[in-house]
Amino acid sequence: MGLFSALMGNAGAVSQNEVRKNYGTLLTANEEIEMGFKLIRDTFIFTNKRLIIVDVQGLTGSKTEYVSIAYKAISRFSVETAGTFDLDAELKIWVSSETIPSIRKKFNKSVNVFEVQKVLAHHVLG
Repeated sequence: MGLFSALMGNAGAVSQNEVRKNYGTLLTANEEIEMGFKLIRDTFIFTNKRLIIVDVQGLTGSKTEYVSIAYKAISRFSVETAGTFDLDAELKIWVSSETIPSIRKKFNKSVNVFEVQKVLAHHVLG
């Protein structure tokens, strides 16, 4: 996987071993972790079968939601870059025929939102 190897040097990327150690229990038989991106407290996990979003909630982070989206269910996605006054970039994902994006995640400057978009495009369009 040349694309994934090339992206691992970017800020925000998490090693497969670290993702597997922390979230391996979420995987099904024959499912492999390809790449992970760490947001401030949340994590995007790209597997060979789906996108898993680990959403840490609350002030203490004691509550966690695990959102699983099959790549074939993603109808479209968009990237909004950071502006002068808005320092965060944003990724929006629409599932099936929704008119409002079901997933909206803000990225600070430590994560290259274009790299996340590139991996998502690889799976959704591939």
